[in-house]
Amino acid sequence: MKNFERITFNPAVMGGKPCLRGLRVTVGTIVGLIASGYATQDILALYPYLEAEDITEALRFAAWRAEEIELPLVAA
Repeated sequence: MKNFERITFNPAVMGGKPCLRGLRVTVGTIVGLIASGYATQDILALYPYLEAEDITEALRFAAWRAEEIELPLVAA
C-alpha cells in the first residue's frame, strides 16, 4: 500500500472503512461530496476539524484504490 499518512483503518471506527486521521469521516464521504459539486472550502466549513490536506489525501487514496487490480486466489 502506498504511504497515506492521513488515512486510518480501525474496526471500531466506521466499521473499519478508510477514515481521515481516525475521525468519523470516511474517504467515501469526502469523495461523494466532491462528486456532488462541493468545493474544498465547502467541505471544510461542514467539517471544521478537517484540513485541506485531508481532502487531498482522500482523493489520492480513492484514485489509488480505483487503480488496484484484484486477483482471485486459486485453491491448491
